[in-house]
Amino acid sequence: MGHESRYNFRMKKHPRLFPTLSLILFLLASCSPKKITAPDPNILISQAVAATLAAIPPATSVPPPTPYPTPTAVSLAGLYCEYQFCIGHPAGVAFYDHLATLNVGAPSTYGNGFIYAYQIPSLVISLIWLQAPGTTDPKFLLETILDDQSDVASGTLEVKLIRGMNVIYNPITTSIPEVPFGGAGAWTCGDRVFAWKAYTAQANTATPLFEDTLSRFTCGQ
Repeated sequence: MGHESRYNFRMKKHPRLFPTLSLILFLLASCSPKKITAPDPNILISQAVAATLAAIPPATSVPPPTPYPTPTAVSLAGLYCEYQFCIGHPAGVAFYDHLATLNVGAPSTYGNGFIYAYQIPSLVISLIWLQAPGTTDPKFLLETILDDQSDVASGTLEVKLIRGMNVIYNPITTSIPEVPFGGAGAWTCGDRVFAWKAYTAQANTATPLFEDTLSRFTCGQ
């Protein structure tokens, strides 16, 4: 019996032997040593450089310049600006919108307004204005701001032209014990007429107060 015949004989005699031998041969082949390829040094260097660059923190951005307010051309102390006009007043007092006090929904406007300031118990200032295009004589608004019950005009009505504005002024006395003296003035500016009144505790203080107040007056025309 040849070698092949003996092999076939054994396979027939032991039919389960063939799968077992095949499994053993497969396992032996898989356990054979494999060739290990060394990593490319250039790739390793590139990876290291990339990791280093990624770890570097970003540069801090330059902060934007800090804006600083520019100095004003005039002092704002004792200056009221609203409704497209400015007017001076004592630094120790501030103007309030009287119309807004009476009705929150109807404050003063460009065409009609009433503001006041006070320093208890020695000073009360009122300012009213009215849009009246073409008016050159402000006397009607001076008469409006004077109170028939408590104000009495004294002396002679002064008429002046101040910085192109027609200005009239009159000292007054009052029936209010705390502020028995005062003064009232009126003037035109653009298409509006303004009237000012002050009650003071001392005589001869309203006139210089009016002059100082009007010296800082400007209006949008």
